[in-house]
Amino acid sequence: MTDYDFTLKFDITSLECEPESLLDQFYEAGCDDAIIGIGRPGRIALNFTREARSASEAVSSALRDVNKVIPQAKLIEATPDFVGLTDIADILGCSRQNIRNIYIKYQSTFPSPIHEGSITIWHLAKVLSWFKEKENYKVEDSLLEVSETNMKINLDRQVLEAA
Repeated sequence: MTDYDFTLKFDITSLECEPESLLDQFYEAGCDDAIIGIGRPGRIALNFTREARSASEAVSSALRDVNKVIPQAKLIEATPDFVGLTDIADILGCSRQNIRNIYIKYQSTFPSPIHEGSITIWHLAKVLSWFKEKENYKVEDSLLEVSETNMKINLDRQVLEAA
């Protein structure tokens, strides 16, 4: 069994009670391994450290547990997934400038961003895989696995919303 760290962010604007009133229910539903953030109106975030045989099992079970308490909650994002240069640098333990230089130097093989503009965004799983293979950076297997799982969940969510 492995510990997987991830965050699930939800839209709860349709909730008819105060999120604070649900804290005990989250605990009883199996979310005792989560830190719950309720600071932004209409939103709730649960930061999990969940032990499971796979990242997919960890995230799926957390989604089920949250759904037991607030079935009307709409998943906004599963993280880690979307990252910019600073995020990548923090994860790999180096400077943003170093990551930027690598991106510029290897732009032809570096993973394609999902958004380019004043801020460029990538899927973390693709970037970690590239760094693990091409640059021989040490990448934690559980982080790579949970980022791949979250990328799939976020992509599936986008497809469902577009349908």
